[in-house]
Amino acid sequence: NSNKSAMVVQVASHPLLRHKLTYLRDKSVAPKEFRELSKEIATLLAYEAMSDLPTISRPVTTATMDVTGDEVSEKIAFVPVMRSGLGMVDGFIYAFPNAQVWHVGMYRDPKTLVPIEYYNRFTNESTCQVAYVLDATLSCGAVARAAVKTVKDWGVPKIKLVTFVSSPEGIKAFELEHPDVDIITGSIDEGLDAESMVTPGLGDVGSRFFGTE
Repeated sequence: NSNKSAMVVQVASHPLLRHKLTYLRDKSVAPKEFRELSKEIATLLAYEAMSDLPTISRPVTTATMDVTGDEVSEKIAFVPVMRSGLGMVDGFIYAFPNAQVWHVGMYRDPKTLVPIEYYNRFTNESTCQVAYVLDATLSCGAVARAAVKTVKDWGVPKIKLVTFVSSPEGIKAFELEHPDVDIITGSIDEGLDAESMVTPGLGDVGSRFFGTE
């Protein structure tokens, strides 16, 4: 990542993603549908996020002849930030089932807005070459910044942050700390409200996904 000149923010523009994201925003959507939509949107974002993965040649015997195909050449990890990132994991695994999955538990102190880590089971040394940090909402960005720093400290050379929705403020703050980490998002929303929630946003994604609102 140190060779990158500037952060890239990629807004996924697929019509199906925009369609599904509209329904995900609807506050009347029940947890069952919210989970299904989350998986579907995450899968579409996964294809966008992994579009630049390097491949190597792989021989394969088909029904009619031997040919050479492609195989992803790097070890990949998905790192959901608990809780909201958990709703993105199934979609990413559906896109690439052989990936490792590591979890980081963080929450933002409601008064200080400082991220507090409560779960991390990383091994002593990194076991992957590419990591996708999954955090459904990039609001003020404190939790995402801390999660990405944890993955960097683990020693992963290439990292991307993937979110359903992001705020302009969160993107700006993230870039100041991690200019070498690209962001793939479903939408850049209008901004933050007085409680540092993204507007129009998705509400509390963790609570909506787990039905604990």
